[in-house]
Amino acid sequence: MTRKEARFEIIEGMRTRYSLKWLLELAHVSRAGYYKWRKNQQTTQQRKQEEELLESHMLSIHRIHPYFGYLRMTVALRREGILVNHKKVYRLMKKLGIRSVIRKKRRFFGKQASVVNANRLDRQFQSDAPLSKLVTDITYIRAGERFVYLSVIQDLFNNEIVAWRLSERNDLALVSETLDVLSKNVNMEGVILHSDQGFQYTSKPFNRKLKRLGMLGSHSRRGNCLDNACIESFFSHLKTEKIYLTKPGTLAEVEQHVREYISFYNENRFQKKLNNRSPIEYRETVAA
Repeated sequence: MTRKEARFEIIEGMRTRYSLKWLLELAHVSRAGYYKWRKNQQTTQQRKQEEELLESHMLSIHRIHPYFGYLRMTVALRREGILVNHKKVYRLMKKLGIRSVIRKKRRFFGKQASVVNANRLDRQFQSDAPLSKLVTDITYIRAGERFVYLSVIQDLFNNEIVAWRLSERNDLALVSETLDVLSKNVNMEGVILHSDQGFQYTSKPFNRKLKRLGMLGSHSRRGNCLDNACIESFFSHLKTEKIYLTKPGTLAEVEQHVREYISFYNENRFQKKLNNRSPIEYRETVAA
């Protein structure tokens, strides 16, 4: 701190008790210089308050999504209307001691070959026809003191949720059964199904099933959540607008709330991308 800044601080602390003109003359500083310093202090204080508010948002998001790194944290903040550079998010996460909870790698014994498909979707999230580009993923939902797992398949044509399954186990059976729900009485020939590189989606049995159905597998680049951003957005809406409000305590309650929300999402939740129509309204309008 310079000597002049110290004088400005003394003036600021005494101006309510003494004449400002007298204090400025006594300190040998100009009125313009004092007001410039005061404006800078106010700007600095405002920035500090804004940063503290941002830190509060980040801590709240981290409590809900402890597995978010700085890139996913940046996306989550933007969904709340807070536009901030990812470099600043990284700096503040480091300052706050926030680190993503990295899932431990499971140990597998014996040879476990996997199938990694090309990224056929390549972030082209628009689709000209129903059931031509699909995305899928799994999220966890708290049910009392434990977690259950939700597998979802979403149609990029209108963001409609076209298949979903709940399970107490995050395993191959969960994603396989979700695929069964989707493909029942529907021809899946030539349909792209995009996912991350989770062990279920890269397993040989799952990819053999895709091949039998005539579907084309597509995988995100490793560690890049933005390659499957659409379904991440749906999970965020589901949890924010339903799960966090209802706080289900059992698997049955989770299933009820998920069923209610997906019905609402597909039939009634309008989206700007769909000209302010719900997914089903948009599909029916285009088909008419």
